[in-house]
Amino acid sequence: MLRLHNSIRPAFRSRRWVHNIPTFSHLNTVNEEDLAHFSSILAPTSILSTLPSISTPADDIAPYNVDWMGKYHGQANSVLRPRTTQQVSEIVKYCAQRKIGIVPQGGNTGLVGGGISLQKEIVLSLGAMNNVRSFDPVSGILVADAGCILQSLSEYIAPHNHIMPLDLGAKGSCQIGGNISTNAGGLRLLRYGSLHGTVLGLEVVLPDGTIMDQLSTLRKDNTGYDLKQLFIGGEGTLGIVTGVSILTPPAPQATNNIFLALPRFDNVLPLFQIVKRQLGEIMSAFEYIDRTAYDMGLQHGLGPLLSTDEVGDSQCFVLVETSGGNQDHDLEKLNNLLESLLTADEPLINTGVLSQSPTQFNSIWALREGLTECVQKEGKPYKYDVSVPLADFQKVVDAVRERMISKGLYGDHAISKVMGYGHVGDGNLHLNVIAKHGYRPELEAALEPFIYEIVADRKGSVSAEHGIGSMKRDALHYSKSDVSIDWMKKIKHAFDPLNIMNPGKVLP
Repeated sequence: MLRLHNSIRPAFRSRRWVHNIPTFSHLNTVNEEDLAHFSSILAPTSILSTLPSISTPADDIAPYNVDWMGKYHGQANSVLRPRTTQQVSEIVKYCAQRKIGIVPQGGNTGLVGGGISLQKEIVLSLGAMNNVRSFDPVSGILVADAGCILQSLSEYIAPHNHIMPLDLGAKGSCQIGGNISTNAGGLRLLRYGSLHGTVLGLEVVLPDGTIMDQLSTLRKDNTGYDLKQLFIGGEGTLGIVTGVSILTPPAPQATNNIFLALPRFDNVLPLFQIVKRQLGEIMSAFEYIDRTAYDMGLQHGLGPLLSTDEVGDSQCFVLVETSGGNQDHDLEKLNNLLESLLTADEPLINTGVLSQSPTQFNSIWALREGLTECVQKEGKPYKYDVSVPLADFQKVVDAVRERMISKGLYGDHAISKVMGYGHVGDGNLHLNVIAKHGYRPELEAALEPFIYEIVADRKGSVSAEHGIGSMKRDALHYSKSDVSIDWMKKIKHAFDPLNIMNPGKVLP
């Protein structure tokens, strides 16, 4: 494991790691006159502020100023909760005139600080914009407000035998506008692709207040630049997504899953190849969980899915899901797969279980989806969502653990656990480093830029699906060239020359 550590350092000695907190001297803070103007746009219940004219209790403002991990703390004194695109437009137009910074906020489930103010920008919460505008059960095209909760949309289209093309652990809280603005990936990307493909159109309020209506429901529209792509993953820095048109796939008629225990990590890659070959078109997810994460899940009441004797000294686990049109056909494929794996001359797995009922199906997924909540119960997590070659998943986790041991920072006094889980099908590792007693500067200094250097050395990405936000702004150069970053800045300036839209996020 130390070899990985040693091999990467010389390649990055010339890089400079500076994690700056930006200052916004060009922006103005919200005052009483501003609140009076916002009151002419919004109902009194749609404005929260600690300023004297409104005097919202600090506890009511706090949920908008702190992310769900408790890692990022904002200083916004006012929160606006518009209900219509027109109201968003009027608010943004005024903020542009007054040079007031705006932080668009969805469900506040992000992991990189993208929805939290850095200084005293105003928070524009889209949660009240939660109407479904239309759904066509023939084409499967859904048009909805940006503030619609992902799970609510899933429940809305379920009676029409359709599903959302993305599924996330935070689906009960996250909003579709935030999903699009961060280009969220999730558990269904392997089967249905990214939002860059499934989003057909967007309605966006630009930084000068102009409403750009590209809410197309066309599958094919090859007329000029595809501007919506700039806002998918733009994290609210180029404009505020207020409406979305998205293609939803038909619900599968048969879904199954299996949970497999592997004796060592080296078996994951050949297993993935075999599973892809034998299951073919019905494979919809292939998830990886290391032993540390699995044991943590058991400690917090997830599972057990396998007996202790069956698990033995297994080093990692894999969850495979299938989605097809015929239950008998799919079960035959899964049973043949399991039989071939268990009877192989050199088995890749120690044991496995195939769900036999909807309850068992949900229990298997509950272990994978519940890991994020378990991590929070263990302490304060440093979460790194990275893309690296599959063969390097465990090497990255082990290298980070060795790094903390070498610094004397591994143990209950500092970092209590280092673990990895994620989406094998798209090379996305969720690296979790748990600080048992809270975030501390010396812990972050030991982790960063070390982790970004490992990723860059593997020609990976410092952000696979969570975005850049404020956390990784200064790490962008580990994944993007100077030329790319320069053109990103030019695009930002073209859309937002006043730099009022989510300032201090994404770009260094």
